[in-house]
Amino acid sequence: MSTFLKNIIEGTRDACLIWRDEMRQVIKDEGVLIFFILVPLVYPLLYSWIYNNEVVHEVPVVVVDDSHSHFSRQFIRMCDASPDVRIAYYASDMDEAKMLIARQQVRAIYRIPSDFHERLNRNEQTAVAVYCDMSLMLTYKAAYQTAVMVSQEMNSQIQISLSGHYTAREEELLVHPLEYEAVPIFSPGGGYGSFILPGVLVLILQQTLVLGIGLSAGTARENNRYKDLVPVQKHYHGTFRIVLGKSLCYFMIYIFMGTWLTVVVPRLFHFPCLAQWPDLLALMLPYVLACIFFGITVSCIVRYRENVMLLMVFVSLPLLFLSGISWPQNNIPGFWQGVSLLFPSTFGIRAYVRMNSMGATLGDVLFEYRVLWIQMLVYFVIACLVYRYQILQACRHASKEAE
Repeated sequence: MSTFLKNIIEGTRDACLIWRDEMRQVIKDEGVLIFFILVPLVYPLLYSWIYNNEVVHEVPVVVVDDSHSHFSRQFIRMCDASPDVRIAYYASDMDEAKMLIARQQVRAIYRIPSDFHERLNRNEQTAVAVYCDMSLMLTYKAAYQTAVMVSQEMNSQIQISLSGHYTAREEELLVHPLEYEAVPIFSPGGGYGSFILPGVLVLILQQTLVLGIGLSAGTARENNRYKDLVPVQKHYHGTFRIVLGKSLCYFMIYIFMGTWLTVVVPRLFHFPCLAQWPDLLALMLPYVLACIFFGITVSCIVRYRENVMLLMVFVSLPLLFLSGISWPQNNIPGFWQGVSLLFPSTFGIRAYVRMNSMGATLGDVLFEYRVLWIQMLVYFVIACLVYRYQILQACRHASKEAE
C-alpha cells in the first residue's frame, strides 16, 4: 500500500475519531445543546408567531371633532369601519388628545376643523389634521393611510354629487379617469413577517452555530482539554484532521437545523417560498460551511464560555442591518459595507431572500454564491491556523509540565 493511500486512510480514521469525540462533548454539554438544538427549533417559532398577523389592525385613534357636522361624522364612521383603525376616544380639545397619546392609550389623533362642513358646502378645499405617534412605524402607516383612503373616497362621492352625470360609467370615469391596480410583489400581504423574518431565520442559523462552537471551545479551554491536541496523541495527528472532524460534527447537526430554518418554518407560517430545492441546497451548502469555519475562527478569541454570548448578542442586530434587508444597502456607509464582507450572514441573507421571497435562481445570486465559497475557503484556512497555534501552545505547556 502506498504511503499516500495510507495517509488518506489514517487521516479519515483520525477525523472520524475526532468527530466521535466532539459529538460526545456536544451531547454532554447542555449549553451547547441549547444553542445547537433548542434555540434553532424554538426561536424561529416564537418570532414567527409574534409576527403571524403580518400587519397591524384596529390601531386606537382619538378624534377631536370641532365641526360636529354630517360630513365630520361620515369621515369618522368610515375611518372606524376600516380594518386598520379603531376610533377609541373622542376628545374635547387637543390637550386632552395629547394626554391620551402620552399615556399610550391611542396612537394617532384625527382633528376635524370647525369650518369643515361649511367649506365643503362652499366647494372650498378643507383638511383633516392627522397627528401620529412615530415611535412605531407600523401604527403610523395604518393611521395615516386610513385617513388618506377615507378622504379620497369622500372626495369621489362629492365629485359625483356635483357632476350632474346620469350613468354609472360617467361617474366612474369622473372619479377614476386613469385606472390603476396596485400589486404588491414579493410580499403579497404587505406584511412585516414576510418582509423581515426570512432574513432573520438565516441569521439565526449563523448565530446559533457560532454560539455553540464558541461555547464548546470556551468549555474546552476552561477544562484544559486543549492539552489533548498535542500531536504525540495518536488520534490527533495533523491540524487538518482536527478541523475536518469537528466541522463534520457541526455540519451533521445543521443539516437538520438548516432544513428546519430555511424550508420548514417558512412553510409553516406561509412565508413566500419560491426557491427551487436544488438551488436552495446549492446555496445553503457553502453558507453552512462558511458559518462553521467562521465559528471555529471566532472560538480562538473566546477565553470563557460567557464571552461568546456577549459577543454574538452584541453583533446580532448590526448584522441584520448590514445585510441590507431592513435598511437599504446603498444607504449604508462604505466603511460598514466593508465590515459586512467579513460575515457569511451578509451574503447568505441577501441570496436567500432573493431566491425564496423573490423567485431568483442560483444564476441570479451568483455573486453572493461565489463570495460564500470564498469565505468558506478563507475561514477554513484561518481555522486550521487557529488550531495549529493551539496545538503549539499545548505542546509548550506539556513540555513545561514535563520539566
